[in-house]
Amino acid sequence: MALHDPAHEGKLRRGPSASTAAPVIWISGAVAAWAAAAPLLMPGQAAVWTTAVAAVTGFAAATVLAFRRPKRGSAAAAPVREAGETIFRHAPFPIVIADAKGHVREANEETLQLYGYERVELSRFSLPELAPPASRSALMEGLKAAAAGERRQVELAMLHKSGYELDIRLLLSPCPLQSGEPGVVALIQDIGEQKRSSERIRYLAYYDDMTGLPNRRLFMVMLTEALSRPRPSGRKAAVLYLDLDRFKLVNDSFGRDFGDMLLLQVAERLSRNLGESDLAARMEGDEFAVLYDGVDSESEALERAQLLLRLLEEPFELQGHPFHLSASIGIALASAGCDPAGVIKQADIALGLVKDNGRNGCMLYTGETDNSSLERLTMQHEMKLALARGDFRLFYQPQYEIETGRLIGMEALLRWQHPERGMIPPGEFIPIAEESGLIVQLGDWVLAEACRQNKTWQSLGLPAVPVSVNLSMRQFLQRNLKERVERILAETGLEPQYLELEITESMTMDVKYATACLLELAELGVRISIDDFGTGYSSFHHLKNFPIHRLKIDRSFVRDIRQDPNDAAIVAAIIAMAHNLNLPVIAEGVESEDQLHFLKTHRCDGFQGYYRSPPVPVQDAESLLREAGGRAD
Repeated sequence: MALHDPAHEGKLRRGPSASTAAPVIWISGAVAAWAAAAPLLMPGQAAVWTTAVAAVTGFAAATVLAFRRPKRGSAAAAPVREAGETIFRHAPFPIVIADAKGHVREANEETLQLYGYERVELSRFSLPELAPPASRSALMEGLKAAAAGERRQVELAMLHKSGYELDIRLLLSPCPLQSGEPGVVALIQDIGEQKRSSERIRYLAYYDDMTGLPNRRLFMVMLTEALSRPRPSGRKAAVLYLDLDRFKLVNDSFGRDFGDMLLLQVAERLSRNLGESDLAARMEGDEFAVLYDGVDSESEALERAQLLLRLLEEPFELQGHPFHLSASIGIALASAGCDPAGVIKQADIALGLVKDNGRNGCMLYTGETDNSSLERLTMQHEMKLALARGDFRLFYQPQYEIETGRLIGMEALLRWQHPERGMIPPGEFIPIAEESGLIVQLGDWVLAEACRQNKTWQSLGLPAVPVSVNLSMRQFLQRNLKERVERILAETGLEPQYLELEITESMTMDVKYATACLLELAELGVRISIDDFGTGYSSFHHLKNFPIHRLKIDRSFVRDIRQDPNDAAIVAAIIAMAHNLNLPVIAEGVESEDQLHFLKTHRCDGFQGYYRSPPVPVQDAESLLREAGGRAD
C-alpha cells in the first residue's frame, strides 16, 4: 500500500462507521504521538501536564467523534481531518503508522530524513526490516504489545539506508487503522547524540581525558570491589602509588605540552603486563597508581615495583631526543575487607618516605611507617622553630689547590643544632625541607650568613677567598634570584667575586632559562660552579654556553677511583674535557693519598675532603684561614 497521499485521503471504506473512521484514526494517532513526544520535548513538570492534557483531549475528541458520526464529506469531519494531518506531516519528530507486524502504512517527512529513504522505498519495508537482526525480536514484541492496546518504549539499534546503525528510541502506542484492524503509531527519536553525550560524561567522570587511564574515582571503585571479594589464603591486593621525580621541573623547563607527551608515554608503560584484574590509573598531576589484584607475598609486590622502575628508566623519545626519568613508588598490601581509602593513605605514606630518602626507589608500608610520617611532620614544625630561634649553623670545608696545597676557598654547609637531639645530619632534614618548600627560606639564610661571615673574616685581615654556597632547585627557579643575591651582597658588604654559587646539573635542563639566569648572576660578578658533575643531565655542548667558572666532580666517582676502572675513566675524561673548555676542576670527597695522587696525575686543579679537613665550625675554619696566610688569587 502506498504511503499517505492527500489526493486519496477521502477515499475511505463505505459502511456504517466509514464516515468517522478517518477523523478518529487521525486525532487518536496524532494526540497519542504528541502525548508520547511531550516528555522528550518538554522535560520536567511541564511534560507531565502536557501529556495528561493530550491524553484527555485525545480521549474526548475520539469519543465525541465516535458518537456524532458526521456523514462522509460533511463540514464537521474536514477540520478534524486537516488538524490530524497537519500534526502528522509537520511534527518536528519522526512518526510512523504501521500495522501489527510493523508494515509501514504512513510516515512523515522527518521519518524519511532519519532513515534516508524515499517515500516509495520506505513503503516496501516493515519496521523490523529496518533493524539489524539483534534488534528485531525486541521490536516485534513491542509492536505486538502496542497493537494489543499497551504502550511500550523500546530502545534499540536500527539501520539507515546507507547501512550504518542508528540508536533509536521508539514510543509505541495503539492506533486503529482505516481498515479497522489493530495498528500502531510509533514516535521515533534518534538518541545517538544523547547516548554519545552520556557516554562522554561517563568517560570524563571515570577516565583521565589526556592519558585515557582510569582516574582516581574509578580506581577507588575498582579497589573497593577488589577488597570486597573473598581471597584465597595468603593472596592480597597490592597498591603501588607512584610519583614522577621532579616532574614539575620538566613542565617548568620545557612547557606543559612536553610534559603531557611524557605523561602519555608513562601511562603506556604502566599499562604493560597488567593482568585481567589489574589496573593502572592516573590519580592527579604526575601521580599514578597501579592495583595488582593478587600477589602472594611482600617480595612479589616489591619485584613488581622494581619492574615498573626499570620500565621507566628506559629513555623516553620526545621530539626526537632521548629523555631520562625516574620515579618513586610507595607500596601497600591489603586483605579482603580492608578500607580502600586507608590502603591508599598507607601507600602514599610509603611514597613520602621514598622521597625523603632520595627518590628513585620503592618502599613497602609497615606499621612503623606511620611513626615516620609523624616524625616528618614534627620535623617540619621544628625546622620553622629552629629558623626563628637561630638553631641552624654553618660549617665550612676548605678547598685546596692540588699542586701547591694552598687554601683557595671555603664551602658553606648547613647543620642543625637541635636543643634536645643535638646535631642533626643534613641528610635527615634537607629532603623534608625541599619537599615542604622550607628549603627556600633556609637557602636564603645560608646565603646571607655565609656572605656575612666571609666579610667578617676579611675584616679581621684573614685571607680573602671565595665562599661557596649551594643553591637548591627551588631557589634557582625563583624569578627574582638575581635581586635577592644582589641585596644580600649589598647588606653584607661582601664583594661579589668572593661569593661562589654552586648549582647541580639537573638545574640546567631548561637550557634557555638556565642560560638567562646564570648570565644575570655572572653580571653581578659572582662565581658559578657546577656541583656533583657527572650525575645529571648537562652536556659539554651546553656547558660552553654557560658562564661557568669551574666544575666539581661528584664524590661518588672519586670514592672508588682506585677500585673501579669505570670511575677512574670517567674522572679522567671529565678533567680532560673541562680543560678543553678552559674550566678548572675540583674533586669532592677526597679521603686518601691514593685518590689525591690519581687526581694530581690527571691534572685536576683542586680538591676538598676528609683527607685534609672535614667540615668544621666557624672557629676552626677561622684557624685554618690564619694558618693559610696570604691572599688567594
